[in-house]
Amino acid sequence: MPTNNVLPPPLPDWFPRGAALLRDPTLNKGTAFTPAEREALGLRGLLPPQVGTQDLQANRVLENIRRLQTPLSKYILLEALQDRNEALFFRVITDNPDEMMPIIYTPTVGLACQQFGHIYRRPRGMYITANDRGQIAHVMRNWPYRQARMIVVTDGERILGLGDLGANGMGIPIGKLSLYTACAGLHPRYCLPVMLDVGTNNQALLEDPLYIGIRQQRLSGAALDEIVEEFVTAAQQVFPGIVVQFEDFANHNAFRLLRKYRDRVCCFNDDIQGTASVTVAGIFSALRVTKKRMAEQTFLCLGAGEAATGICDLLSAAMVADGLTPDEARARCWMVDSKGLVVANRTDLAEHKKAYAHPHEPAADFLGAVRALKPTAIIGVGATPGLFTREVIEEMTRLNERPIVFALSNPTSKSECTAAQAYEWSGGKALFASGSPFLPVDFAGKHFVPRQGNNSYIFPGVGLGVVSVRSTRVTDEMFMAAARTLAEHTSDADLAQGSLYPPLNGVRAVSAHIAAAVAEIAYRDGYATLERPDDLLEFMRAQMYDPRYTSYV
Repeated sequence: MPTNNVLPPPLPDWFPRGAALLRDPTLNKGTAFTPAEREALGLRGLLPPQVGTQDLQANRVLENIRRLQTPLSKYILLEALQDRNEALFFRVITDNPDEMMPIIYTPTVGLACQQFGHIYRRPRGMYITANDRGQIAHVMRNWPYRQARMIVVTDGERILGLGDLGANGMGIPIGKLSLYTACAGLHPRYCLPVMLDVGTNNQALLEDPLYIGIRQQRLSGAALDEIVEEFVTAAQQVFPGIVVQFEDFANHNAFRLLRKYRDRVCCFNDDIQGTASVTVAGIFSALRVTKKRMAEQTFLCLGAGEAATGICDLLSAAMVADGLTPDEARARCWMVDSKGLVVANRTDLAEHKKAYAHPHEPAADFLGAVRALKPTAIIGVGATPGLFTREVIEEMTRLNERPIVFALSNPTSKSECTAAQAYEWSGGKALFASGSPFLPVDFAGKHFVPRQGNNSYIFPGVGLGVVSVRSTRVTDEMFMAAARTLAEHTSDADLAQGSLYPPLNGVRAVSAHIAAAVAEIAYRDGYATLERPDDLLEFMRAQMYDPRYTSYV
């Protein structure tokens, strides 16, 4: 595995020279090419004469970003930087994660996807369309980096909480894979974003002259399955052993596709499994404050889709590990959907909801469900903003000395409540986490620092571990190991200020530990195909891409 942005000297014959080198974002160093490199690589006269360092270049980028007024304009600037100099892009991100990650991913990526056709500048990733049926393997062979190891693929039907954005959803695979590199050091050449463009039912996009996708109604049912089957098969043919991460597929497809492929190829769904893992990690941290056991908790999810189901599945597993039977554990997990509390006598339930449809009287709204079930934790993943009302938070505080309140929907416009509301309405007692970032809150003489229950704490480390040992599967046990590892890295000082997760500026170190924990499961269960290294943690650290420049000559 390459460990930095270049191959060491002597350079291979294929290495580009001159203007071609400056146009290759995986190799370009811009004004940081030294005089010797400029002479050897045919760059004399093609760059300004002043040689700069990467630190100087990074300062220039930061100066320009901070001059801009809107998150979208900052996103566009960073996207342009990634298109011309990946090492510098990742250096800026890894050195400034708290400032940059909300720009390259949530919440800004949602707006970027909505505007994707209008801000489009340069192709990144692969667009595989319904018109490519029968030729998908041929199309995928056009990807220039044969060492690809990780695909993030979406069909754009359920982008964040924004719905069907069609081919505009490509911003999600691009952003996710940027986080793989920034947060866990997965080499950029290992990362392949894929848009499976099967149409869109978003009429506004179909009528938008700048829309970048095919202009047809979205395929569904057997027609969609045919495309996905050919894609999964082609991906393994062209890039044997590649990991496939399904991202932002609609509920009715996400569960089905995960069940279909998880035992055939190395794949997972981050909306289901990654969201569950980061949520459970936050619950583990919160329970260190409440001093309560996992088996004593009652969880109520606002939302009953991919995220809620994945969360309840992993929470149930955690409660089983704490002594409950599977039935007892599931009975402590509840959901509220658009029609009220999910209960056993409802006849309108999708298959994935039935495991958490328990015998109970109906509750028409979320507040009614809170009053009836008396949960210890509420978890918002329904993308319906504002439903953690003052009445809900006050009732949770009446029921619990330290109520657990996770408003995880994103982008920010979809959040169930803000951090300030959670602290104010609970009298400063809430143990709060969010899906999008919120600024620190000063309330009643205390300084709270809420942190995101962001999947970027989980999936990059899981991916690094799976790729590094060439695991043939990704399992739920790996996501549980990731959750426990993340929680272990939340310090007592973090908890004292209301933070249920460690700071983002330490995410690469945490990802190395998560990768080692995931690899441990892969070796234990017989999925790893590389010989086991003596020290898994050091091995993972050695695999991580370093965005700092090295010499070409």
